[in-house]
Amino acid sequence: MSATFQRIALARRPQGHPIPEDFNLRTEPMPEPGDGEVLVEVTHLSLDPYMRGRMDDVKSYAPSVEIGGTMTGQGVGRVLASRADGFSEGDLVTGMTGWASHACLPGTELRTLSDDLPPSTALGVLGMPGLTGWVGLNRFGMPKAGETLVVAAATGPVGSMVGQLAKAAGLRTVAIAGGPEKCALARDTFGFDAAIDHRAHDSASDLRKAIAAEALDGVDIYWENVGGKVLEAVLPLMNTHGRIPVCGMISWYGGVDGDGTDRLPQMWRAVLVKRLRVSGFIIFDHWDDYPAFLKEVGPKVAKGEISYLEDVAEGLENMVPAFISMLKGGNMGKQIVKL
Repeated sequence: MSATFQRIALARRPQGHPIPEDFNLRTEPMPEPGDGEVLVEVTHLSLDPYMRGRMDDVKSYAPSVEIGGTMTGQGVGRVLASRADGFSEGDLVTGMTGWASHACLPGTELRTLSDDLPPSTALGVLGMPGLTGWVGLNRFGMPKAGETLVVAAATGPVGSMVGQLAKAAGLRTVAIAGGPEKCALARDTFGFDAAIDHRAHDSASDLRKAIAAEALDGVDIYWENVGGKVLEAVLPLMNTHGRIPVCGMISWYGGVDGDGTDRLPQMWRAVLVKRLRVSGFIIFDHWDDYPAFLKEVGPKVAKGEISYLEDVAEGLENMVPAFISMLKGGNMGKQIVKL
């Protein structure tokens, strides 16, 4: 066993979008598991937009990463040593390992995985992103056959799950994605009825016209994980009693962009006049739903009835470039880093 391990620490609070200097790669002595703990050699790490929020020193639904602390995140790996009941050397497990080559965690914070599917699926389609899409659509979107759904960031692991579940439930599905390649992916791989390239439209009003052409009966459900121009474009198209599950706002994570105009009053008025149901939710409040999600969706993934795509970077040293790229829409599918 190696005498050292590596981890990526937060070096400073980012100003706007993160840059490489906000992180540093550290080599430290290998931890030893205490009573009830498990030492894991990490093989795959997840990169997710929520991690940007953890870098800020603000009150939120979860603690911020401390300066010098390991960047938070879920990982998959093999047990190297165990002092916890139920875990043996060689077991495949997942937990919040952080951005590190190894992690020492209480056994109560780890979950054993089977070898039936690639281990990385526990970080994406069958992990937190997949669960987010399943819970958010069913509980807060309340889809009905014949309705129209618009999904922002539609080719990501959350948006693609939402679109496929909605399509199977008999909805018309409209994807919003960045660039022709992602639009083709939305249609051809994830089965959306239509896909619109938001980068081809300079203004919210132009984007709105493109969405309206694909949602002739209006929008019943808007899956919100972007904010910004897309939200501004969709809101006027919402039907009365429409639903908006809100699980993110990635376009604003580096600070609010735009021309400085305050559009909140107009947008908030639409919520009132159209009696919209806007439901913000954090998936960490819904982990009790995970067994039901896995029971329903796991077999569909295994049979190929639900498609997924992973964008895999190699090596811990490439965590930061992959993270920065992901926040700017540079990934194709779920961003994974393989160690």
